[in-house]
Amino acid sequence: MPSDVYFRERTPWRIGLVKMDCGPTIVTHLHADCVEGAPIRMSFQLDKSGQAVAFAHPEGETPNMADDKQWREMTADPKFRRVLVTNGRSVIGQEAVAALKGAGAKTVFVGIAEPWRPFAGEKLLRGQDGIEIVTLDAADEKSTADLAADIGGKVDILINTTEYVRPGGLLDRRGTSIARDEIDQAYLGFINLAQAFGPAVRMRGADGVNNSVAWVNILSVYALANWPAFGAYSASQAACLSLSHCLRAELRPGGVRVLNLFTGPVDTEWFQTVPPPKVAPRAIAQAIVSGLRGGLEEMYVGDVAEEIRQRLAANPKALERELDR
Repeated sequence: MPSDVYFRERTPWRIGLVKMDCGPTIVTHLHADCVEGAPIRMSFQLDKSGQAVAFAHPEGETPNMADDKQWREMTADPKFRRVLVTNGRSVIGQEAVAALKGAGAKTVFVGIAEPWRPFAGEKLLRGQDGIEIVTLDAADEKSTADLAADIGGKVDILINTTEYVRPGGLLDRRGTSIARDEIDQAYLGFINLAQAFGPAVRMRGADGVNNSVAWVNILSVYALANWPAFGAYSASQAACLSLSHCLRAELRPGGVRVLNLFTGPVDTEWFQTVPPPKVAPRAIAQAIVSGLRGGLEEMYVGDVAEEIRQRLAANPKALERELDR
């Protein structure tokens, strides 16, 4: 192991043998609070290269347990880190800001398009320490490039909360203006963010303790299976999902993980006519923090998202037929 550059830079690195209750003995990474002979709890984590590894934790909580150096290498805990939330006008974005601050983020940059225009929740955002309002319109290439030139080297975690939800599929619309807006905001906005912030995020993947660690996308679960009632929106989300796979592959050499968080209909104005169950924005924000702390690459939030995940695995054609009812 000392011959490996990654581990040589991070020595001492704790590994050991763990006797499992079910019989086998395995080689595993060890949390600093593990004590020889004491019971431990095992989990599988993704390392910086995206490979699954075994990790041993103390059986119970210990003081500052999440601050262990090796554990932070396996996760993307927002504690002490600087985070960019790309759309602070949305309810999801504002809930994400609150959750990240509650999780110990050092600074949360909040992107606001047209900051001169008032919006709900503005006073709360501007009145908190550790929150900085920045001008950002993801659909505007110059806006993203200008902000990246200013704070790109400071962003440890990027939370892409850009959204543009409109009902309708293909035949009940006239023209392509709404579809263009969906593509501009969701798909092209994603590209603008990736091209502006991606290179700096990737280069800072090994930048000390509080390095760049994660990029989070909030996607509709209908990116996986089109929902005709919101068909064009579903298509734009599917395009973003495909793009996220490309981004994950390009950020992996820097040790930066991409977390895709899939949700069902959210309890916001554009899903007012959709019957429950719907996902509360606060639940999405809490899931973001949970996914970062767990070092995950995918999460499904809410009953609808989880059901679609299961049914897609069981019988995708049956799910397709049921969604068009």
